[in-house]
Amino acid sequence: MTENTGTTAAPSTTTTATRVALVLGGSGGIGRAVSERLAADGFAVAVHYAGSKDKADAVVADIASRGGRALSVGGDVAEEADMSAAFDATEAEFGGVDVVVNTAGIMVLAPITELDLADLDRMHRTNVRGTFVVAQQAARRVRRGGAIVNFSTSVTRTQLPTYGAYVAGKAAVEGITLILARELRGKDITVNTVAPGPTATPLFLQGKDDTTIGNFAKATPLERLGEPDDIAATVAFLAGPGRWVNGQVLFANGGLV
Repeated sequence: MTENTGTTAAPSTTTTATRVALVLGGSGGIGRAVSERLAADGFAVAVHYAGSKDKADAVVADIASRGGRALSVGGDVAEEADMSAAFDATEAEFGGVDVVVNTAGIMVLAPITELDLADLDRMHRTNVRGTFVVAQQAARRVRRGGAIVNFSTSVTRTQLPTYGAYVAGKAAVEGITLILARELRGKDITVNTVAPGPTATPLFLQGKDDTTIGNFAKATPLERLGEPDDIAATVAFLAGPGRWVNGQVLFANGGLV
C-alpha cells in the first residue's frame, strides 16, 4: 500500500537556492535535525514523511520562520512510484536535487530465535528495499557535485544481542552504499553511510528504562548519549565540504567501540 504523496511548500521571498536537499524520514528525530541543519546551511529542503504529514509540515513551517525554503513530500520509501513522485515534486519546486539523505527506518528488537518473521519482513522492506529504491532514484537524479547519504548503525560493530535482524538490514545498507559509490564513477557524486551510536531519539529511547539508557550513555568516552544535532553535523559535512570522503561508513558515536 502506498502512502499519501501530497506536498506542502513553505512560502519564501527567495526565488532560487544554491543547493537542494531531499531528506527521507525528515519529519522527526535525526531526520528533523538534518532537515533543519541543512536549511540553516542554505539548502532548500524537501522534508519527507511516510505517515505524519502534520509533523513534516511543522518542520517546513519552522524552516520558513527562519527564512529558509522547504517543502513537505509524502510517500512510502519502498515504493518506486512514491519516491519518483517525491523527487518530481522536489525538482518542480526547487529546480533539481543535489543531496539525498535517507534517515527513514524502523527498528524491532528481539533475539533471533524469537523474532516474528513478519517483523523481519517489515523492517527489511523499509530499511533495505527502501534504501535501494531511494538509492536508485538518487543515482539517476542527483546533480554533479552532489551527495547521497544513507544510514546504518554502530551496532554493526558493537554486536548487541536482540539487534540481529536490525543489524542484518543495516549491513545491507552499508553494502549498497559501498557498491553505489563505485558505480557512480565519473559523475562527481559521493555516496556514504552514517552509522550513529546511541542517540536520544524516540526510536532509540522507546522501551528502554532509565538504567539501560544510563548504561548506554556511560559506554562512550564522552559519557553521554548523542543528540540528533550531533548526527546532523556529520551529515552536513558529507553534504557540503566533505567531497573527498566517498564510499565510506562514518561511525558518529562518541568513541563507542
